[in-house]
Amino acid sequence: MIAPVRIALDAMGGDHGPEVIVSGAALALAQRPELSFTFFGDEAKVAPLVSAHPQLAGVSKISHAPVAVGMDEKPSQALRNGRRTSSMWLAIEAVKKGQADAALSAGNTGALMAMAKICLQMMPYIDRPAIAAIWPTLRGESLVLDVGATIGADAAHLVDLAIMGSAMARIVFGIERPTVGLLNIGTEEVKGIEEIKTASRKLREAVWPNLDYRGFVEGNDIGKGTVDVVVTEGFAGNIALKTAEGTAKQISAYLRQAMSSSLRSKLGYLLARGAFAALEAKMDPRKVNGGVFLGLDGVVIKSHGGSDAIGTARAIEIGYEMVKDELLSKIQETLAGRASATPG
Repeated sequence: MIAPVRIALDAMGGDHGPEVIVSGAALALAQRPELSFTFFGDEAKVAPLVSAHPQLAGVSKISHAPVAVGMDEKPSQALRNGRRTSSMWLAIEAVKKGQADAALSAGNTGALMAMAKICLQMMPYIDRPAIAAIWPTLRGESLVLDVGATIGADAAHLVDLAIMGSAMARIVFGIERPTVGLLNIGTEEVKGIEEIKTASRKLREAVWPNLDYRGFVEGNDIGKGTVDVVVTEGFAGNIALKTAEGTAKQISAYLRQAMSSSLRSKLGYLLARGAFAALEAKMDPRKVNGGVFLGLDGVVIKSHGGSDAIGTARAIEIGYEMVKDELLSKIQETLAGRASATPG
């Protein structure tokens, strides 16, 4: 019998509220029958939605939470107003108490990170958290981190990111020794700030059983899929992520305009609509929804605030994978050999 994976859901987080969270859970359950859920939120709003899905209702609990964290609240404000009473905090706390295996929220990213860090605390030897995102590439998919959890990074933190990212890549991509690159302004070893060059030296000189360091990569290497894991600090990573999202929307808009500009182009679209459908599916952001908070002593998944049910289901699937394939153990396994692997 397959052991169930218990997901704690912040039912009130995101732009669309509990309707999307509940529908996403129902879709995820259809794919993964071993899932079970606890919904934290306004019981009067959540209960009827869950009841509308009999299969989901059979594996779900609803825990009333009187406070919902606003999407525009500052993390400090959210902690003051919602600590121990908000749907976001209670979902995270369920992981802390061992009542859930992973928590998921589509709510305020800053508040979620602050609450998760306080409630779950950091893993041993990790000082700062990171958000890892799956990135579509020409080769398939890569992992990019940090995409916005913390701003700035010293050499030690960049090495931590490489360790955590490679552990997650082993799960997501099924690769025993993922390739890792440090994002820089050039591939030459003399380029970049000192912290990046120091991190590169430490990664290159060390012997990592589960990490294959390939040196510096540039921004255009992300989309190429040059390496399995791209490591950068949160400021640059978040800009890269938002730029990629904006570029994808820009290209889609250009294509729509071009395909409707004349009778000939409309006819061309009809003849090539299968190819356009394949392109649209490839660029569908819902398929890579679900940022993983790495470095915490527990599994927390951030779903995009504007995601629909399909995107929510994918984020739940990411949480399922992190639990079943023991993300925390894989990170600890790599960390355990860090002292001997890293020179000076």
